[in-house]
Amino acid sequence: MSSRQDTYVAMIELLKVYKHLDFDVLPPLRLDVAPLEDVAPLQAVRDELGQCTRCKLHTGRKNIVFGEGSPTARLLFVGEGPGADEDEQGRPFVGRAGKLLTSLIEKMGFTRQSVYIANIVKCRPPGNRDPEEDEVRACIGFVEKQITAIAPEVIMTLGSVSTRTLLKTDKRISDMRGRFHNYNGIKVMPTFHPSYLLRNSSQKWVTWNDALMVLAALGLQVEGREGL
Repeated sequence: MSSRQDTYVAMIELLKVYKHLDFDVLPPLRLDVAPLEDVAPLQAVRDELGQCTRCKLHTGRKNIVFGEGSPTARLLFVGEGPGADEDEQGRPFVGRAGKLLTSLIEKMGFTRQSVYIANIVKCRPPGNRDPEEDEVRACIGFVEKQITAIAPEVIMTLGSVSTRTLLKTDKRISDMRGRFHNYNGIKVMPTFHPSYLLRNSSQKWVTWNDALMVLAALGLQVEGREGL
């Protein structure tokens, strides 16, 4: 099959996913979609998730926020859960905190399409509270399967919830950030959540330093790039 045909087939499959999710408005489609063999493992995870009712969060959601980005990303960002804007659009990190995350991604030399962005829970907790233990337990398996499907070289956990969940620790994010940890052989760099940085702008340089260590671990050049 030709490259153009591969693209059309992938777009059709993507449209099926959006139809399954009952989207009223489709996100912009890109023509540089990944080959189906790269998309398939993530799609299998999404199919298994279905129209999830495994915890109480499903009762108040508008959209499941599965995640988005490259299925072969070298860098994976994991947050805690969707907020109001994410619940409305069915996409991760699209509100004010999402704009700051996008800025970080771009200053690191990536695009949102070349990394992958996910959350520990796929439905919005009421009032943007932290996910509760039973909600995390119901959803963590899907995050783990996303990580397995993508096989990133580095994971950046955003905030305490994702850091404590993936690294199975009770330590504070301030005690964990600034150095790499291990998740099943993958380097993990905990850093502050973008929403925290919106409230504490003086800490942006700390997150930028974490990002510089991630870039170095990926063997990427960082000269000339300014902080957040």
